[in-house]
Amino acid sequence: MRSPKLLAHATLVLLGTASISAQAADPVFTILPESPSGWIVTLKGNLRAQPTYPGADDLSFIGYPSLSLRRAGTVERFSAPDDGLSFSFVEDSALRFGAVGRFIGGRSVDDDRRLVGLDKIKWAVEPGVFVEYWPVEFLRARAEIRHGVHGHDGFVADLGLDVVQTFGAFTVSAGPRLSLGDSEFTRTYFGVTPEEAALNGQVEAYRPSGGITSVGATASASYSWSEQWATTAFVSYRRLVGDAADSPIVQTFGSENQVGLGLTVSYSFGVGAR
Repeated sequence: MRSPKLLAHATLVLLGTASISAQAADPVFTILPESPSGWIVTLKGNLRAQPTYPGADDLSFIGYPSLSLRRAGTVERFSAPDDGLSFSFVEDSALRFGAVGRFIGGRSVDDDRRLVGLDKIKWAVEPGVFVEYWPVEFLRARAEIRHGVHGHDGFVADLGLDVVQTFGAFTVSAGPRLSLGDSEFTRTYFGVTPEEAALNGQVEAYRPSGGITSVGATASASYSWSEQWATTAFVSYRRLVGDAADSPIVQTFGSENQVGLGLTVSYSFGVGAR
């Protein structure tokens, strides 16, 4: 397992469609029961272990903070640990639609000396849109479609289904996952040019096509210690398939089995108007 890496970034997720009045008074910070109006702010500290790069056979630790915001008096929406960071445009009891974004780390010979000769891949952000639907109160379907910026220029999509159950202070969820990527995405992370193959000497040239890149599942368990404090633990498994799995990078240096683990601690407080 490689030495820890720290990626610090903060994100703001706005849940709800109501706006703050331009004539609002100075903000007041309160504990949750005393904030019937205004907003609920949730601060999160996240620690994750995930593949060092797409297709890698080892894990790296990353830690980062995050932030979410919702109107006071609204129920906090379930969010799976592998959801992208979301901003809702439309939200009712069963349907949500809005913007989403994800971050993907880069890849270089510093991550694995066996990658010598292969081009360095920069980190990427993936802005896009998401839609999720609850056909019944315990079942959520979600889809994200995103486009890479900086590290890759491809389109990717993630589809998921979660069964969600609450038992007192515990909330547990589990469900399948399916990921897709176009040829620009797969060639960036799984392709090998003839020049790279010649410089590396261990892999052959490879030009993958787009399609399904992985199938798997994610499970999580959350516990609410109080109205302010909560913790969430999760585990995910994805198996690379198709042209991604056949990549000589995966077959020679990496693994088709991609595992992730994570822990999140969150603290919520109210921000209201006098």
